[in-house]
This record gives sequence, structure tokens and C-alpha cells, in this order.
Amino acid sequence: MKEITIVPNNVCSREMRVVLDGNKIVSFTAIGGCQGKLRGLGALLVDMSVEEAISRLEGIECHGSRDGKTSCPDQLAKGLKRYLNK
Repeated sequence: MKEITIVPNNVCSREMRVVLDGNKIVSFTAIGGCQGKLRGLGALLVDMSVEEAISRLEGIECHGSRDGKTSCPDQLAKGLKRYLNK
């Protein structure tokens, strides 16, 4: 298993942690942000592949974000993409 840390930009959460087992997401937690929504997101991501998570989350916007053009799910997708491209 491997844990990756994502530092999101322009959203309320300050840090995201994803535990992976191979290509599957085992758990997701976030520091800061709307904890109810982020805990729900974490529950939905369990056993999902990294590629599927990116496909489902990329491009989601949040009117509460600092620029209105991203969201915690979108930032998670961007962080997962960076991880895959390493």
C-alpha cells in the first residue's frame, strides 16, 4: 500500500491523503474543507480505480472555491493525475 498527499489549490481543504493498493483507492481523507461532503466522497471512492476517480471528478466546479473554476473533487483528480504521470 502507498499513501500519497495532495496539496490542493484555490479550495477550502488544505491537504488530501489517498491510500492506494495498486491502482485501487483504499481510503481518502482531507484536512479542512466541508467535512461532511469530503467524508462522503471518501466513502464513494473506496475500491475505485485511480483512473475512474479522475474520470468522474475532473472538471467539477464549486461556487465556494476561490476562483469558481475548481473544487475539492477536481483538485483530487488533478493530484491523482500528477501521481499517475510521475
